[in-house]
Amino acid sequence: MTTTNRILGLDGGGTKTDLAVVDATGAVIHRQMAQGLDPTAGDGWQDQLAALAATLVRVDAAVLGLPYHGEIPAISARQSALGVALFGPDCAVVNDVAVAFEGAFAGADGVLILSGTGSMAWAQGPAGVVRVGGWGDAFGDEGSAYWIGREALASVSRHLDGRQDSAAFSQLLLQRLGIAAADLSTWTYGQSQPRVAIAAVARQVSALADSGVPQARALMQAAAAQLAALGHTAARLSGAMLPLRWSVAGSVLRDATVLQELTQKMGHAPIPPRLPPVAGAVLAAARRAGWAVNAAFIDRLATTITRPCLQPKPAVQPARSDSFPI
Repeated sequence: MTTTNRILGLDGGGTKTDLAVVDATGAVIHRQMAQGLDPTAGDGWQDQLAALAATLVRVDAAVLGLPYHGEIPAISARQSALGVALFGPDCAVVNDVAVAFEGAFAGADGVLILSGTGSMAWAQGPAGVVRVGGWGDAFGDEGSAYWIGREALASVSRHLDGRQDSAAFSQLLLQRLGIAAADLSTWTYGQSQPRVAIAAVARQVSALADSGVPQARALMQAAAAQLAALGHTAARLSGAMLPLRWSVAGSVLRDATVLQELTQKMGHAPIPPRLPPVAGAVLAAARRAGWAVNAAFIDRLATTITRPCLQPKPAVQPARSDSFPI
């Protein structure tokens, strides 16, 4: 079988997709970003992934980190089948949080708290690998961008019908969203991708928190409390040793209020992720291809993964680089 000495790692979150093609030295030779691959937003994700694959060269192995994989059997089966059809038999599909964990700790034990469009804690310790949270927006994803956005909109609705006095917060948030109070329901329920749209509200709440709006800060602090509960539970179930090695991933953890509150609740600051999630997928693909994943490979990958992302072809729309939720 002819080899290409190239592998693919892909991190497909709810709002954006990040991929990298890497050679045998660990150097990134292609990096690209595109819109998310959320399977709960309709079947469009399959066409999006196919269009993305059409822009790429053949690779020896691929690992795709995709949302909801391993959580809903029917979705997981479709994801795995499409991955093999597009990238060959040496393609593996895993949960997107698994590749974020792999990137953060580069194979070592620890606890990763992830909060983007959704939320989850993933841990590896003496008792094995555990995941906590990630139940989706219907009754989970506490502390995520979607959770923050939903709570913010709920607060506005309670103010508008007189159940709660939050005039300042409601007015400022509606202004930032460009929505008249009378149009709140029309805007919310008229979204073609409501999960993404509601998660994007968190970016505005974050900005209000940064400007010192008390209710916005309180909401971001409440999100941090939810995330700390996920992290502590994952640490306990994995048998993680003290002092706890923990790290973070996802756009919500870029919010200063959330990170400060979470650090306080976890007891000390997180360690910086060794690699971004897409590079975690690359590491898994390298092992799948039988490559030696040593310190030199990881260092080379860490250096070259910071290259600017290439713009995708028009068939796949890029995510905004400054968007709040991943």
